[in-house]
Amino acid sequence: MKYRLMAADIDGTLLNDRGELTENTKLTIKQAVERGLVFTIATGRPIQGVEWLNKILDLDLPFITYNGAMVVMGKSRKVLYEQKLSEKDAVDIIRLGEKFGTTILVWKNNALYVPEINERVDKYKRISGVEPVLAENTCQLIAGGVTKILWYDEVEKIERYRSEIGRYLSENVNFHPSRPYFMEFVDKNASKAIAMEKLGEYYGIDRSGMIAVGDGYNDLSMIEYAGLGVAMANSPDDVKEKADYITLSNEEDGVAHVISKFILNE
Repeated sequence: MKYRLMAADIDGTLLNDRGELTENTKLTIKQAVERGLVFTIATGRPIQGVEWLNKILDLDLPFITYNGAMVVMGKSRKVLYEQKLSEKDAVDIIRLGEKFGTTILVWKNNALYVPEINERVDKYKRISGVEPVLAENTCQLIAGGVTKILWYDEVEKIERYRSEIGRYLSENVNFHPSRPYFMEFVDKNASKAIAMEKLGEYYGIDRSGMIAVGDGYNDLSMIEYAGLGVAMANSPDDVKEKADYITLSNEEDGVAHVISKFILNE
């Protein structure tokens, strides 16, 4: 088997536009895993946010969570890799978010903390499936570092932040929009590419034996890292330009197409 490890993003990639994992995609993944493929799901979500996928697939898969800040086994919860934002960087991101008046959400130890409860926090609770904890003491919260910080705002503001915030933060911070209304911050040593590298070390698989499939800017690092970087047909043009192969859209089971073409039928 030329490709022994495959990472797939969730929204806009693995799932269709209704947020469903189709039966065809599920069966195709299971067939590939039975043949020896290490299949990993790469997401900005915490492990709690992908519990349902774990149950549907019924496999003990490694999950790349928080856009690479934590790699954890789905069933055993064994943490294979974790990289936190430093206390200083966390403070800078939170203070900058307060200055911009955006909604701030902090992930630490797989728990969600917020400085206030508002409408966007309620919406994010429904998206993540995790109950937020009100944490008014920021200094106490960031002690020892945090996994990820997220800003939730209007699409136009997130786009503006993207071009502005780099000048205020240290070079140790990776930031990117994961959805048009989310700006996510992790440590520079936390990316989907680095997570794939760590999984490669764990399973003894070189990058040339890896496939990465995604549709967004937060997938670019792994698309460029993997031996075969794949963009979905529904990806922005500048994501497609970085890919080695463009598969079908998420409405057409693009992930299953990649598995069938490059793994099952090789």
